[in-house]
Amino acid sequence: MDAPTELLARAIGARVKHERQARQWTLDQLAANANLSRRMLVNVEQGTTNPSVGTLLRLSDALGVGLPALVEPPRSKPARLTRKGEGVALWNGENGGTGLLLGGTRSPNVVELWDWTLNPGEEHHIDPHTAGTEELLQVITGVLTVQVGAETYELNASDALCFSGDIFHSYANTAAAPTRFSLAVYEPGVGEDS
Repeated sequence: MDAPTELLARAIGARVKHERQARQWTLDQLAANANLSRRMLVNVEQGTTNPSVGTLLRLSDALGVGLPALVEPPRSKPARLTRKGEGVALWNGENGGTGLLLGGTRSPNVVELWDWTLNPGEEHHIDPHTAGTEELLQVITGVLTVQVGAETYELNASDALCFSGDIFHSYANTAAAPTRFSLAVYEPGVGEDS
């Protein structure tokens, strides 16, 4: 891991451990609730692995906190400003693309704001989020192919798409130029059953 990724991994690990201990859960309890191996959870808490977005979503759902609560510093003020270049890179594509989490609201009704860049040939597949999750995206530049369940949509610059995020979906750039899009994810009731 490079230095910024290592710092992020350690910060995420500390937050996961804090949230787990606040609930007085053992490693095994959180691993079972998040459907992860105990070894993966130990690696996350120790900051020795760069967890995937899927792993982070499982942990945030199990802990009843939004994904932003695991990757952003705790807020001491009523607002959090994210300047250009300060988003948290939670996905890195094989050709240099990125999925940057710019910010998010607190639970129970979590809204995440993302800035995505997919370089030519890159794809990102997403397992279903929790029931009731909605996604809204707008293409800023390039062409984006979005698969939602069995349906496929091709979007051009300024096109927008709203869809259920609680089914399999994916984003792909099959064009010759980079694609950039903004994504908002709404996940209702995070932590209400915890």
